[in-house]
Amino acid sequence: MAFAIKAEVCNPRPKTLAFSAQKTMYGGKTIAKGDTVFVFSSENEGGQGLIARGIVTSAEAIAKKSGIARQTPRVSLTIRCTMPAKRRLGRSELKEFTDWNDGRPETELNFKFYRQATNKIVGISDGAAKFLSKFF
Repeated sequence: MAFAIKAEVCNPRPKTLAFSAQKTMYGGKTIAKGDTVFVFSSENEGGQGLIARGIVTSAEAIAKKSGIARQTPRVSLTIRCTMPAKRRLGRSELKEFTDWNDGRPETELNFKFYRQATNKIVGISDGAAKFLSKFF
């Protein structure tokens, strides 16, 4: 399984990225060392969308806090960026894909990242990973 992360990224051409206690959804909590990850610089934080593909060099689940009933699993990870994106892909390119049952990779990405616009790590399908690979 491949993964994607949408988070605040200040450097548009990073070599290495470190993220602390990132929210996970849609299988994102299973991310592990060696996994492929597509990095989206969050438009909520002034970013431009897809910026890089990389390999997870470390991933550590964050323990849940006691006394809180509902908690989203969180993970801290480090990514070695292996390739910068050559074409733009962000909220504006994906927003027209809203038929949640059409099976398109664009729709999957729009649903997972922008239906609920919080920053997060998500698991993505092989089809979505293949689609994203075309941007490099």
